[in-house]
Amino acid sequence: MTTQMLIYERAAPITVAAHKDTYVKTGADFGFASKINAVPLMATEFISAAKEFAVVFAGTEDKVMPTAVLGVRNEENLFVNEDGSWDARYRPAFLRQYPFVFAGREGSDQLTLCIDEQFKGVNKDGRGERLFDADGNRTAYLNLMLDFAQKYQGHFRRTEIFCQRLKEHGLLEPMQAKFTLPDGQSVQLAGFWAVNREKVKQLDGDTLKALAQTDELELIYVHLQSMQNLDRLIERLGGVAAETDEKAKPARKNAAKARKEETEIDAS
Repeated sequence: MTTQMLIYERAAPITVAAHKDTYVKTGADFGFASKINAVPLMATEFISAAKEFAVVFAGTEDKVMPTAVLGVRNEENLFVNEDGSWDARYRPAFLRQYPFVFAGREGSDQLTLCIDEQFKGVNKDGRGERLFDADGNRTAYLNLMLDFAQKYQGHFRRTEIFCQRLKEHGLLEPMQAKFTLPDGQSVQLAGFWAVNREKVKQLDGDTLKALAQTDELELIYVHLQSMQNLDRLIERLGGVAAETDEKAKPARKNAAKARKEETEIDAS
């Protein structure tokens, strides 16, 4: 099976035959995310996520997706405490969806709702919410998670379109940031992309109008404003403020105030 990356170790299609007696116990333990230093974001999450996380773009020359930066070192999430609790007001939808995910087989466009069978909350001991009732019908809980995953997938597609538009207008550029840790060690955060503010200013009036009408112009400035949260990451380690390269400096200026916008995927 191919999944949507990162925290899923063994995503298996949910079926009555395999999961009729399966329960899922979720809660306040986010230990499953303790080894990731970034997590995917949907465009509808920008406003809420940008209050606490730096929102950047990760990927390749051909395709990028928004990402919330959670740490400056590999396999370190600065927002998961030692007891597994989540140390932020906002929880990205990618994490709230876990252990469920839509996945597809190689060579097929069809997606199936899957569950990570390696998640410690998946059990047959009666702990948590049951997936199927005694007659083999989906429970209200499974229907709820199916609905969430479907909406997430829809937002995923729309976010892909937004990112493609940024690339078409040539607004993205590679970025890196350097940090000095308390012990004097220098750490570099690289391999991601950011919008160049000056290139946004150079867009013609029709393009700016189109971006404004789809709220994508607002998303751009919310992203730029969020870059200030890179310094807050290193503060969590007790270190020194970030030294960001020249290309990143435009992203450190104040952006226009973003209006509040809540969605089901956005709501924590």
